Amino acid sequence: MSHELWFRTPAPDWFEALPVGNGHLGAKVFGRVADERIALNLDDVWSGAGARKLAVTDGPEVLADIRRLLLEEGDRYAASERSRALQGPLVESFQPLGDLLITVPGEAGTAGDSAGEGAEYRRSLDLRTGIVAVDYTRGDVRFHRETYVSTPDQVMVWTIEADQPGSIDVDLALTSQHPITLDGSGETATMVGHAPSDLTIEYRTSPDPIRYEEGRGIRFGVALRAFATGGTVTAGEAGLSVRGADSLTVLLSAASTFQGWSAAPGADPAAALRKATNLLDAVDLGKLKQRHLDDHITLYDRAGLTLGEPVDLPTDERVKAVAAGGTDPGLSALIFSFGRYLLMASSRPGTQAANLQGIWNEDRRPMWASDWTNNINTQMNYWPADVTGLRECFDPLTDLLTGLAESGSETARILYDAPGWVSHHNSDIWMASWPVGDGGDDPVWSMAATCGVWLSAHLMEHHRFHPDVDFLRDKAYPVLLGAAEFVLSMLVEDGEGRLQFVPSTAPEHHFYAPTGEKASVDLTTTYDNWLIRELVANVVEAEAALGLSSDLAARGQAAVLRLPSIGIADDGRLMEWQTDWPPSEFDHRHQSHLYGLYPGAQIDPAGTPEWASAVRASLAVRTSGRPAGGWTSAWLIALWGRLFEPEKAAAVLRDYTSRLVSGNLLHRDGDIFQIDANFGLTAAIAELLIQSHTDVIHLLPALPAEWPDGSYTGLRARGGLAFDVTWASEQVQKVVATAEVAGTFTVRVADRGAVEISMSAGETVEL
Repeated sequence: MSHELWFRTPAPDWFEALPVGNGHLGAKVFGRVADERIALNLDDVWSGAGARKLAVTDGPEVLADIRRLLLEEGDRYAASERSRALQGPLVESFQPLGDLLITVPGEAGTAGDSAGEGAEYRRSLDLRTGIVAVDYTRGDVRFHRETYVSTPDQVMVWTIEADQPGSIDVDLALTSQHPITLDGSGETATMVGHAPSDLTIEYRTSPDPIRYEEGRGIRFGVALRAFATGGTVTAGEAGLSVRGADSLTVLLSAASTFQGWSAAPGADPAAALRKATNLLDAVDLGKLKQRHLDDHITLYDRAGLTLGEPVDLPTDERVKAVAAGGTDPGLSALIFSFGRYLLMASSRPGTQAANLQGIWNEDRRPMWASDWTNNINTQMNYWPADVTGLRECFDPLTDLLTGLAESGSETARILYDAPGWVSHHNSDIWMASWPVGDGGDDPVWSMAATCGVWLSAHLMEHHRFHPDVDFLRDKAYPVLLGAAEFVLSMLVEDGEGRLQFVPSTAPEHHFYAPTGEKASVDLTTTYDNWLIRELVANVVEAEAALGLSSDLAARGQAAVLRLPSIGIADDGRLMEWQTDWPPSEFDHRHQSHLYGLYPGAQIDPAGTPEWASAVRASLAVRTSGRPAGGWTSAWLIALWGRLFEPEKAAAVLRDYTSRLVSGNLLHRDGDIFQIDANFGLTAAIAELLIQSHTDVIHLLPALPAEWPDGSYTGLRARGGLAFDVTWASEQVQKVVATAEVAGTFTVRVADRGAVEISMSAGETVEL
């Protein structure tokens, strides 16, 4: 099993730099020898100066207008335009923290090549240890560098060793795109700075888009300390200078004045710097690396995937070979493992949730604010958490939902005069829960009132994978209940005996209204229909597990019976809207109307063959135009997996690897970076290897022919089981199950018949 990405050259740009992180502190390591750059991020350094107020004063009246335009006048375009009046402020943006610059004095471009990288150069990222290494020779001295970010000690570590004493001379400096103050004394250099108090999102123009107002906004502090064996370390305003050392360990820590989404950030950067310095003071150098390895390896080793034979080529060359038409099953396994690694590095207990770029961003005005985009992207970030054994990495999503439910209760009251809570398309560290845009954004994405419903489904799924009554009672159930209160209050009679959720959209997809204009707001879309049905079922299931029986659940079950039916068009497609409106894009990137198949579980080829057939017809149209983007590819692979179409899934994976993967395996589409595809690919690959959304746990349900030999360990099934499976020549060789909780389970292996097994908690059996 390969756990390593490696390269013969340094990263040419920020995109290709190698990511490390602990959920709070993130870094991209370029691997340059003479002038190294390590780009830094901190999860709670964002633009903005505290929670904003939603200034809409006539929300219920606007809602009444929208419903009249839809239900009485049938004017979809006018309803869409009227919904702009519900929009609140745009989201704030995730920010870069700064850079650590490490230079070798007088050496750039002088040692064996024009780039100054020396001979026998090798750059690598070991996913299993979380360590980036750079090895090279300068003159007759061999050097070895390592970079990692420790979760137990909350510091970034950079080390350099040489095989000849006194060979290490480096200068270390801190810098940032933000206003900063630098200082240094002894063996420590510091930087304090100020994130923007106000920022115009990247897709809007402004004469002054980035603003720093004194007394407002998040402050940050960064501390840098060097420990040399031999030689000298001196500190000053310019940073640290190390001369004649045998080896060197550099620690970097950072903190901000963020005090929670509902509070104004602290105004004193010295407070943030004290936090950062205290972290350095607490480090035990003798135990530092081992503490990091123990933490990282324990989590990483919970699951793994091996496909094909080892390939001893640099990772970027393997990507190019697949793009040229080659096959490399092991690269698919590496992509799977890389997604798990990225989630470990960007989402840990107590941190912010992984955002649109995980925890890595170099721009003050990043694409789409590097926010939480909640109509697919945030959800996809967490698809692999439970199935691949990263239970703890799910915690920040639970915290995000807790914040959104609190903020969203006020939004539900102001905009809709509704109980419960609501979250729309975009959110940020200040828990924006309203439709964003200040009236200027297209309702096709901003007017998505069920994003919180989708997010809440993750809590129930988390409980299914790891049955935990305390989590269900204290965390999941209150959020589910609030989402259900909102949804049920938003259902209205349509005059034909049905209940409609109004307003409703198919995320980011316009249709052509009868007048010929592009519209987006309609009566209950298929996407919302699936979500409402699932939400009610989740509340009922949660109450059964908790021994509860609420009036809300009963009302929900009665309401589901009156929802519009799921429509199938004349050509066999699953309809996206109740009326088969002409879509603005037949090959649209969102597959939201297919939610019932994946990530939902209401469509099953065996149990609902008519719906499954309609999904196939929809996919035939959806994939017949332009090539799919990154996260779309991940969704398509999972959908084909649920339909037991392994070759179609494999074709999408090959296409993705050929077009949309950078040399370091991060998803890249031109200059656009979104990390959701990396997470989604990991989950989608798992879906080809194990499925447990029905009453039967299905092992190897959609194994591609190009993966004839392989094995996996630790993939999870709902119900609290983990499986290790080995196969050769497409035949299963061994299956081992381990139960987290006691129970009786039905298991099917590949295309064989199902067997029933009873297991006690902690028991391991070979099937």
